[in-house]
Amino acid sequence: MNSKVKRNANGAGSFSRRENSWIYTISIGKDNQGKYRRKSFGAKTQKEAKEKADRYLKDRHDGIDIDEKVPFSVWIDLWFENHKENISATTAEGYKYTIRLLKSYFGIRPINEIRVMDVDRYLIELKQEGRSDSYRRKCRAMLFQVMQKAEANDLIRKNPVQFANKIKSDRKASKRDAFTAMEVKLMIEHLPHDRIGAGIRLLLGTGMRTQELLALEPRYIAEDGSVIYVRQALKLVKGTPVIGEPKTENSYRDIPVPVGLRAYARMLRDTDKTFIFEAGVEGQPCNPTYFRDQFRKYLEDIPGVRLLTPHCCRHTYVSQMQAAGVDMATIQALVGHSDLDMTLGYLHVQDPAILKAVDRYDNTFFREEEDVMRDAEPIWMLRYSRFGQLFQATYN
Repeated sequence: MNSKVKRNANGAGSFSRRENSWIYTISIGKDNQGKYRRKSFGAKTQKEAKEKADRYLKDRHDGIDIDEKVPFSVWIDLWFENHKENISATTAEGYKYTIRLLKSYFGIRPINEIRVMDVDRYLIELKQEGRSDSYRRKCRAMLFQVMQKAEANDLIRKNPVQFANKIKSDRKASKRDAFTAMEVKLMIEHLPHDRIGAGIRLLLGTGMRTQELLALEPRYIAEDGSVIYVRQALKLVKGTPVIGEPKTENSYRDIPVPVGLRAYARMLRDTDKTFIFEAGVEGQPCNPTYFRDQFRKYLEDIPGVRLLTPHCCRHTYVSQMQAAGVDMATIQALVGHSDLDMTLGYLHVQDPAILKAVDRYDNTFFREEEDVMRDAEPIWMLRYSRFGQLFQATYN
């Protein structure tokens, strides 16, 4: 039952008391007939109710009005502009891909018309597209934050993600972020023999981080393609890719390249550009978002391969090395993971244990590629190399 209305002295709004809450009512202009439009905000205390109204008025001033049915795409952009101040530039860049994915599904649909079943359907469709469980969780988590902020700003009555089905872990798929052995073989067989295809193969065959691959300059690949020297990594500063130091001290390493993939390493080395991957601005490394999009497009053309992320190639490398019987200390040295018990001796490319491990991995997946690329090598050398004729004469 409502109590007597208590009006503010400045006339900005009025409070009314209910059983367990306060209601604050404000005027928000007139309708087409000239009648005043009013909006009410409920909370446990007068202060909270007033704060809700203030936030609502601020949003209206910024161009957001729940009565005008705010499109999801508009709201998530505004949410991101405010949220990115609380996260690193690299994390913010990663958010952009997930935001594009959410916007492609919910689009201009009014945010207050998104229901629990819509969220459930979206998560199911992600699974049907081959998205990993971890990535589906990431999408659900971001959507929850976006809708939670909308609820706090009185754009929606309740957060639909809160009541949507959670993504359960499949214990049988403990390596959900790694490609299976069959998927690796399918990729090696069907990926195009171009620069992107070569880059993906090297991610699978060396365990490099994507940031390390995109920071590679020709000088960091041995002339015969046998070794990749990790001396720098790509970082994002306000969305712009820049070159910085590798992630940790142990990330400085020399990675042996499987024999079957060395021709691809030579293909990437054979360029007159500053970086082996450039897109857009000459002399600047490729943006990770562009490479991630290309990675997805290439995988979409290979039936039987899930649409995981480039970083999953690194998980795959570790998983398949372990499955091949390689000890974990050697794997840690190869991928550059930090560990107090590791020594710099593991980073030497002539270490017999490391060479034996790479040879075992090579025989499992890549050795047939050596024959494939031997036949194709003179062709791509003529196409990509300033010294194509010299190389072609050498191989003939």
